[in-house]
Amino acid sequence: MLAKREIWKYPEEAHVWVGKYRNSHNLLHWHYDCEFIYVERGSIDVFCEKKTHTLREGESMLTDSGQIHFQRAREPDTVLIVIIFDYNVIRPFLDKYQLAEPKLAHHYPIPDYYARLKSILSARRPFYGEEANCVVREMMIEVFRGEQLARRAENNRTEETFKRLLEELQARFAEYTFQDAAHFMGMSEAYFSRYFKAMTGTTFSQYLNYLRTDCAVRLLQSDHGMTMTEICDRCGFATIRNFNRIFKELTGFSPSRLPDDYILEDKFSLRSEKAFNPTLYDCELIESCE
Repeated sequence: MLAKREIWKYPEEAHVWVGKYRNSHNLLHWHYDCEFIYVERGSIDVFCEKKTHTLREGESMLTDSGQIHFQRAREPDTVLIVIIFDYNVIRPFLDKYQLAEPKLAHHYPIPDYYARLKSILSARRPFYGEEANCVVREMMIEVFRGEQLARRAENNRTEETFKRLLEELQARFAEYTFQDAAHFMGMSEAYFSRYFKAMTGTTFSQYLNYLRTDCAVRLLQSDHGMTMTEICDRCGFATIRNFNRIFKELTGFSPSRLPDDYILEDKFSLRSEKAFNPTLYDCELIESCE
């Protein structure tokens, strides 16, 4: 899965964004902002902190700043409340403590906080940014009082290096090799293989194949005039045979028979402009503060 760093665009003067998504389904990504999610209807799987958490109706989760994660709705009509806020809004809490587990053990009146924030951010009265920050702090105080906390650990240099590796892979997937990645991380190949799987939930080769296949899908659907051999080389496949096999495994089609409107099932592209979140796909933004 393509892991991309997101940069959120908040309303002017505010450091908070709120919205609702139906069928939230996004890519492996991370951001410096904190992300609070609440399942209003249905259920969703969230991969975070090297494991998958299942959230059902009424349950919540906080993704901390810098944590690599992705979401996948378990039911088509799942509705998710999302509250994104700048780390600095609650820095006095997060500089010292973190939740022992990202999935919250107790239920909180998140829909009420969401409604208040949406009203504040939509009305944009004078000082609305500070007012929204106060509501977020009130919400997080309630959560931190109710949940088990842990002392915040020092920044993990290995994880920071790993995030840089993911950005390298996005830029150079056609030429990057498993050996290059292990060397970048300063790990043995065996250890790196286990580490990559633990961090992303997929293997390095699967990750690279998705990136390369997504590149091929884009080129095939654009008016480029490239031959299959040129596309194969551009995307980093070793041979035409290798290209055809992997492409069909991931798309269900041979490259020459790809429908013009096909979208890669796991959509490791960032083409959707319908949703506010640039990594979201196959979902609908049904409400927001804008």
